[in-house]
Amino acid sequence: MSEVNLPHDHGQNIEKVLERMPDTDECVVVAEVFKQISDGSRIRILWLLCHCEECVSNIAASMNMSDPAVSHHLKLLKKSGLITSRREGKEIYYKLADSETAQLLHHIIEEMFRITCPLN
Repeated sequence: MSEVNLPHDHGQNIEKVLERMPDTDECVVVAEVFKQISDGSRIRILWLLCHCEECVSNIAASMNMSDPAVSHHLKLLKKSGLITSRREGKEIYYKLADSETAQLLHHIIEEMFRITCPLN
């Protein structure tokens, strides 16, 4: 990061923090990943695909959603690289991508459920 001339010195040595701060483009990439899980339906679909491989019709039935609605969410999740698909005959099966980002989101989602939705 280029030299920043801060108007106030609060004694916190912010210059060292600013040296490590990700640039705007990097933050946009991270925000795009978080956008994918900003929708409750996509979190449910992603959670399901973290635990099994499934076709659109079964995902839709499990989520109590229409096939087109699920297909829309799957398209977004696949475009972001969080899920993958494979064709078997006429069926297309989806599952969590084998990527560091997808695996990390799986763990984050599980932890958020544990923290925010504890069982009685």
